[in-house]
Amino acid sequence: MTDHDPHGLAGKVMIITGAGKGLGRAYALYLAALGVRVVVNNRSHATDSVRSADAVVAEIEAAGGQAIADYSDAAEPDCGQRLLALSLDHFGQLDAVIANAGVSEATSFHKQSLAEFRRIVDINLMGTAHLLHPIFAHFYRERRGAIIVSSSAAGLYGEHGLPAYSASKAGLIGLCQALALEGSSHGVRVNTIAPFAATAMTEQSLSPALKEQLTSAAVAPAVAWLASDQCSLNGETLIAGGNRLSRARPLMAAGLQRPQAMSMAEAWETLAAQPLDRDFRSAIALFRDFIKGMPQ
Repeated sequence: MTDHDPHGLAGKVMIITGAGKGLGRAYALYLAALGVRVVVNNRSHATDSVRSADAVVAEIEAAGGQAIADYSDAAEPDCGQRLLALSLDHFGQLDAVIANAGVSEATSFHKQSLAEFRRIVDINLMGTAHLLHPIFAHFYRERRGAIIVSSSAAGLYGEHGLPAYSASKAGLIGLCQALALEGSSHGVRVNTIAPFAATAMTEQSLSPALKEQLTSAAVAPAVAWLASDQCSLNGETLIAGGNRLSRARPLMAAGLQRPQAMSMAEAWETLAAQPLDRDFRSAIALFRDFIKGMPQ
């Protein structure tokens, strides 16, 4: 490790989806500058004069880095297998994947067609599952690897006007929690990041001052650390934007044994006064805690 490579990432190979623009591009450029060999994935568009993945690869190579472009649509079922094969064939290894590809919407649920709802979920949730399925299996066999999935504050808390986006991003957090538990005994770490950045999805709602601070590049160091061997986090969600960093997890109150005579309204008054301060690493851990005091 050096000042130039604080996380010891030089020589690693990483796949980044949605890397032709915005956050994905920032991740690719930052990691390549640290010596990471990058598989730059971004689907092609018929209107592109230059494929965005090619443009990012050209930037990386011009700066002395190594990268290869891939134009697979992240929503296609065989995308993950193709990207894994490309990494192994071209670079001989794969150390991490950053699942960043996704789409948003701007509509309320009662106005949205179910076909459009499904399209968003298929791209964001199922597309990520298609990507990770062969790569997670490869990491599991190799007993090493890091997975970073782009979620959102909307996945944690929901947002008006983003019903399918919120649902799909919440699904990604659940998927990553399950994979973190599955992979923990085999050296596979899985974390999510909820970024705040001025991108094509968000910049119209941000002031000029916030746009200046909430750059895509400002999120990249957190992603680089999550992908590095220095990081031991597993099953965590980091919130990153500008110079701020936080973490988020579902929490539970202590609860109560509700006497038969106590109404639900009375029980809720007691629950509402309790702090949300109980943290569990899995659903079964929560269940075991929840049934304490019940006849076994």
